[in-house]
Amino acid sequence: MKKFLLAKLLVCLGLYAQAQQTISGYVKDASNGETLIGATVLIKGTSQGVITNVYGFYSITLPADQYEVEYRYIGYLPVAQQVDLSENRRIDIELPPESQQLEEIVISSDPEDVNVSGIQMSTNKLDIETITKIPSFMGEADVLRSIQMVPGVATVGEGASGFNVRGGSVGQNMVLLDEAPVYNSSHLMGFFSVFNPDAVKDVNLIKGGIPARYGGRISSVLDIRMKEGNVKEFEGQGGIGTVFSRLAVEAPIVKDKASFILAGRRSYIDVLAKPFTDVFDGGAALNFYDLTAKTNWQINDKNRIYLSGYFGRDVFKFDKDQGFNWGNSTATLRWNHIFGNRLFANFTTFYSDYDYELAFGDDELDKFRWSSRVLNYDFKPEFTYFLNPDNEISFGGEALYFKFEPANVNSVNAGKASDSSLPNKNALETALYISNNQKIGSDVELQYGVRFSNFNLLGSGTAFYYGDTIPGVRKPLIDSATYSTGEVMQSYHNFEPRFSIKYQLNNQNSFKASYNKTSQYIHLVSNTTASNPLDVWTPSSNNIEPQIGHQVALGWFRNFGPENNVEFSAEVYYRKTKNQIDYIDGAELLINEYIEGDLLSGDGRAYGLELYAKKNTGALTGWVSYTVARTELQVQGINNGDWYPTRYDQLHNFKLAAFYDLNENWQFSSNFTFVTGTPTTFPTSRFEQAGYVVPYAYGDGRNNFRIPNYYRWDLSATKYNKTVRRNGKPKRFHSHWVFAVYNVLGTKNPFSIYFTQADERFAPGQPVDTQARQVSIIGSMIPSISYNFKF
Repeated sequence: MKKFLLAKLLVCLGLYAQAQQTISGYVKDASNGETLIGATVLIKGTSQGVITNVYGFYSITLPADQYEVEYRYIGYLPVAQQVDLSENRRIDIELPPESQQLEEIVISSDPEDVNVSGIQMSTNKLDIETITKIPSFMGEADVLRSIQMVPGVATVGEGASGFNVRGGSVGQNMVLLDEAPVYNSSHLMGFFSVFNPDAVKDVNLIKGGIPARYGGRISSVLDIRMKEGNVKEFEGQGGIGTVFSRLAVEAPIVKDKASFILAGRRSYIDVLAKPFTDVFDGGAALNFYDLTAKTNWQINDKNRIYLSGYFGRDVFKFDKDQGFNWGNSTATLRWNHIFGNRLFANFTTFYSDYDYELAFGDDELDKFRWSSRVLNYDFKPEFTYFLNPDNEISFGGEALYFKFEPANVNSVNAGKASDSSLPNKNALETALYISNNQKIGSDVELQYGVRFSNFNLLGSGTAFYYGDTIPGVRKPLIDSATYSTGEVMQSYHNFEPRFSIKYQLNNQNSFKASYNKTSQYIHLVSNTTASNPLDVWTPSSNNIEPQIGHQVALGWFRNFGPENNVEFSAEVYYRKTKNQIDYIDGAELLINEYIEGDLLSGDGRAYGLELYAKKNTGALTGWVSYTVARTELQVQGINNGDWYPTRYDQLHNFKLAAFYDLNENWQFSSNFTFVTGTPTTFPTSRFEQAGYVVPYAYGDGRNNFRIPNYYRWDLSATKYNKTVRRNGKPKRFHSHWVFAVYNVLGTKNPFSIYFTQADERFAPGQPVDTQARQVSIIGSMIPSISYNFKF
C-alpha cells in the first residue's frame, strides 16, 4: 500500500512538473545594455506578474500554454511578445527608451501604478534624469541633496554632512555603493556627495518596511547601484562647472558580453585661485576628487561577474605640513549565477575603508599627527527562489569583519616625541536571513521574514569596567580585563522580524502596513551639530549595548487623474529605539581610551505623518511633500530624565519640486524648502568675573531653545543645444547649459547661534552686555553656470 501511495505521489509530482513551465531572463536598456531594476513583467489576460530584481533578472512559473507577455519600465516603451510556454523559456528583452521608435513594439497606455500595486512602502526611488533636473548648489546634480527633497528626510542645516531619516541620526543610515558601506558620504563638508551622478544607475531609499536582506543600521538604507557600462558602443559624458569638472567614459570590451565605465571628478578652487593669491604657496591645497570604476563580464547565460570600486578624497592643507584630509575607498566583486530557471544566486565580497588624517606643526620640534580609520571585509551569499507566481523566497547570510583604528597619534613637543595612540578594535558581525513575498489572491500581498544577527567584539584588547555614579557624571574605572588575539570579549545576538502587507482595494487605491525590528552594533560618536570628518566610530562592548530599533508604519496609496498620472501617499509611522548614545556634559570624545565612561545610554522615539503627491506626465511635472514629526530622547542624567528633542527634531518639513518643459530646447526647474528651526542648547544663566561673562546652563537641560525657521528657494534653467544637423542627421555630440540660482531670496538661514559679550569696554561695576551671534553658512544668493556634454 505504501509503495502504491508513493508511486502515485511521484506520478502527480511528475505531471505537475510537466504542466508547469518557467519564463526567465533579463530586462535591459536597448540603447546601452544596462539591466533595468524593478521592470514589470506582466502576463496579459491574467493577474500574474513579477518585477525584476536588483540585477534585472526575472522568473515566473505558469501552466504550459500560449501567453502574451508584456515588459514595461517607466521611461521606456513597453514590449509585448507571444510566448509558447510548452517548455522552459529563457527570454532576455531589451526595452527602447521613449525617444526611440520601433515598428515591432506594442505600446500600452496603461500606467505603471507601482506605488499602488507594489508591496514596498516607505520607499523613494529617484532616477538620474530626475536628479539632474533638481536645482542644486552651484548647479551640480547631487544624489544626497536630491533625496532630502522627499518626505521623512531632513538635515540640520546648510553644509551639514549626511542626512536624517524619520528621526534617526546620521550614523543610523546604511549608505551602500554597490553593496559596500560608505561611512562618510559627503565632499566639501556636506555641500556635495561622494556619488558621481554620471556613474549612478539607481537610487533607492528605504525608510521603513526594511527587507530582511538588509541589516546593520536601525534608521534607513540608501542603496545606490552603479552603471555597468555600455555594452553596445563607446559613450562619454561630462561637465565643466563653477566648482569642479567631471568626465565619464564607458564602452564595450567585448560587444554584448563585457563592458566598463570609468568616471572621475576634481574640484579646482585652489588651481583657479593660485595665480591671484599667495595663499596656496608652500603646499596649501583646497580640493576634492573621486574616481569611480566598474566592469562586468557575461560569461554565459547563467554566469555574470561584476567588479566595481570607488576612491575619493577631500584635502584641506594650510601648507605642506599642516591640514587635514579624509576619504573613502571601496571595492566590490560580485558573481551572479542562475541555477536552473528558478534559483538566482548572487555572491558578493567587498572591501570598504574610511580614514582621515589631521596634522599641525611646521617643524620637527613641535608637531602633531593624528589618523583614524574603519576597515570592513565582507562575504555575502544571497539566493532568490521563484517558487511560483505567488511566492518568491529570498535567503542568505553575511559575514562582516570590522577593524577600527580610533586614533594613531604621534606628537613632538619641544623636541620630545610621544605616542598617544589608542589600541585597535576588531569585531565580527554575522547574519542569516530568510523572507518570502507571497500573493494571496489578486488583492493581498505579504512580505515576511526574519534576520538573525550575531556580533562578537574580538581581542586583542582590554575591557574596562566602570562603577555606578550619579547620572550625568563621569563613571569611575574600577577594573579591567585583557584578552588575547581572536578571543571573544563581548557577544550579542538579535532576532529581527520583518513584516509588510498590502491590501489593494482597486486599481487606484491600496493600503499598506509594515513592521521591522533592526539592530546596529557600531556607533558614531560625535558631539557636533552634524557629523564631521573627525567623528569616531566604535563597536558595541561590555559597556555599550547595540542599538535596537522598532518601527511600525501605515499608509494609503492613491492614483489620480485621467490616466492615473498623479501619485499620492499618506503614511504615519512610530519608531522606538533603545540604547541611544548621548554624552555627559564636558565629555572627552577624541583620543580618550576611557571614552565609555563618558557615554550615556537612553531611549528614543519618533513619530510623524508624511504626505506626498507627484505628477509624472505633461509639460509640468514635480512633487510636493510635507512631513509633520517629532523626535525625542530620554536619557538618565540629561534634562532631569525627561524626554527632550534631538538636535535634528523638526516639527514641519515642506518641500516643493517643479519641472516645466517649455519646448525641446528649454527646461525650467524650481524647488522650495521650509523647515522648522532645529533645537539647540542656550545658556540660562551667567557668571561675571574680572569683567568677563561665563555663560551657564542651569540644571541639566538639553536642546531647550530652537533656532529660527529655515527656508530657501532655488531656480534653474537648462538650455539644450541642437541635436540634429542641417541635413537632418542626428549629431553624435550633445550638450546643454545649466543656469542656476541657489537661495534666490538671499536668506541668511542660521546654522547655529552662540553668545558673546559686547565688544565695547565697560566701567567697573557696570553690567556687561552680551549678544547673540548667528552663524550662516550661506547667507546670499549664489548664481552658477555649468556646461554638460555627451558623446
